[in-house]
Amino acid sequence: MKYTEKISNKLNDLLILTYDAKSGYTLAAEKVENPAIKKFLEDKANQRYNFGHDLKSEIVEYGNLPEDSGSIKGDFHRAWMKFISTVSPNETERMLEEVKRGEKKILDSYNDILDNKEWILPSSTRDLLVKQREAISSALETSKMYEEAVS
Repeated sequence: MKYTEKISNKLNDLLILTYDAKSGYTLAAEKVENPAIKKFLEDKANQRYNFGHDLKSEIVEYGNLPEDSGSIKGDFHRAWMKFISTVSPNETERMLEEVKRGEKKILDSYNDILDNKEWILPSSTRDLLVKQREAISSALETSKMYEEAVS
């Protein structure tokens, strides 16, 4: 079975966002001091690394080539994170705000694919995306909780 070009492009867009999220979480973990928040961020970076591998496998399984790096937008976002970490009085809160912003964007992308009625995803793809979306939603809630605790 082969994905349509639209589905393939959307999955590769998710993969790029996943690379960006992994890099963002890694950067945020380097910038915070709180051990619990640092561990949360490191765990999410590892989770996004695994998400990337799962997405790549799914893309290849259906006869397409996966992307192999993040986006220029992601590079700019991380540069912004580095900048704000140097000027912000509450570095941890700012890092969590940026994590939250990134998670909302990627969640919108997952919803866009899963809620689209124009195409039918293979069940393995749908199951994978639903599982990842739920994990991202959970991470978003946890990051909000940590942000409230440090503000």
